[in-house]
Amino acid sequence: MREKESFEQMTRFFCPGRVELAGNHTDLQRGRVMAAAMDRGIVAEAEPNEDNVIRVFCEGFDPIEVDLARLWPDEKERGASAALVRGVAGELRDAIPHPMGFDAYLISDLPPGQGLSSSTAFCVLIGYILITFSGADVPPEDLARAVQKAESRWFGKPCGLADPLTCALGGGVYVDVLENKIVSIPCDFAGLGLTLCLTDTGGSAAPAEPAYAQIAADMAEVAKEFGEPFLARVRQPVFDEQWPLHKNDPKWRRARHFFDETWRVASMADALGLRDGKRYMDLMNESGRSSEMYLQNIWSSVCGDSLTWGLEASGHLLNGKGAWRVHGNGFAGYVLALMPEQYFDGYKAAMDELFGDGACRRIRITQKGVRALTGE
Repeated sequence: MREKESFEQMTRFFCPGRVELAGNHTDLQRGRVMAAAMDRGIVAEAEPNEDNVIRVFCEGFDPIEVDLARLWPDEKERGASAALVRGVAGELRDAIPHPMGFDAYLISDLPPGQGLSSSTAFCVLIGYILITFSGADVPPEDLARAVQKAESRWFGKPCGLADPLTCALGGGVYVDVLENKIVSIPCDFAGLGLTLCLTDTGGSAAPAEPAYAQIAADMAEVAKEFGEPFLARVRQPVFDEQWPLHKNDPKWRRARHFFDETWRVASMADALGLRDGKRYMDLMNESGRSSEMYLQNIWSSVCGDSLTWGLEASGHLLNGKGAWRVHGNGFAGYVLALMPEQYFDGYKAAMDELFGDGACRRIRITQKGVRALTGE
């Protein structure tokens, strides 16, 4: 394998990570979710090769090599980055009849296991480079669906459609999975005088991956009690009628979160469209409380309680001023917060003191998804 310095005709590419705005753990049950592409992501310098092989070099990780003539799942790779590369290429096989191998050197600003869709951005980036060098015409939506299947089927991690769509399309994205509805939404928080930020509370959420899968399994179990494969097929009035009998059952409490949260997503999208920042923040706080009370994805024995501290500190700092909630899958990782601009400096200083200098970072929404950087 070659080192980066030996590449001769490199093209620079970028894929943004995503910030989850609303819809915590709803899309795998065919609910609604809202996300936005952010100003953190993965940069790649890549060039095509004549070896029919994809080679990926990323600082801090072992090199990856995937033969494009062997595009079928390999159980030995399951859970490894090679499965993502092979999976994306395999899922794009019909759309790219003559795939071109390439060598790529990646630098990521998305820490793995922290809920910033690092693996999804990686997949979208690899798929986009493959499409570009192969001269294929693949819509972003089809690339996103290929990535979803690669993560779920080849890698072995449940993945919804919203994350790859956001990385591929850029901007704000509202997805109603059941209705197959994809809508671009305005995310002009700065124009509303608001600052969006993420605080890294420390620790990796990766050890809690079985707990993520359990959330989806619990919701699906409740759906089966109604004779449906997923909760979006269950009529909410029917669920509400049974709720008082089961409200202390953890599985039903997670289902309660699904119905409340998927409704909130639509309301939060409406609030953004109406430029109603206060309404949006009120709903964001409701989302955070629901994750804690019903979804139960705040604390895990294998991840520690740093996320709990971050949420409690945010509540103390922002109560009556802004909004805060768990970001992404939960159990560890990031606190998402939104507040009027004048409160950000004080909030950042306090969170940095708790979790380390630079732990809190302002997030800006980028309107561009995965792309080649030529000319930028």
